[in-house]
Amino acid sequence: MPKSRIRKKSDFTPPPEKKTAIKLDSRRWVAPFMLGLFLVGLLWIVVFYVTNGDYPVEAMGNWNIGVGFAFIAAGFGVSTQWK
Repeated sequence: MPKSRIRKKSDFTPPPEKKTAIKLDSRRWVAPFMLGLFLVGLLWIVVFYVTNGDYPVEAMGNWNIGVGFAFIAAGFGVSTQWK
C-alpha cells in the first residue's frame, strides 16, 4: 500500500496589532508624579515639625501630620499605575 504524503502545516502569523490614536501604554508621568507626592508629604511633615506647628496650616494642629501622610499614601496609590 502506498504511503500518504505528509502535509506541512503553515507557519503561524499573529494578527496585526490595532493602532490607536492615543498611546495609553505610555506611563512616563507616573514616576515623577509619585515622587512629587512623596516629597510634598515629607516636606509637609518636616515643615510642621520645624515650625512647631505654625506652618503649613496652623488651624489644623496635629492633623497636619495626617495630611502629610495622605500625600505619601496617594504617592503609593499612584505607584500602582507604574509599569
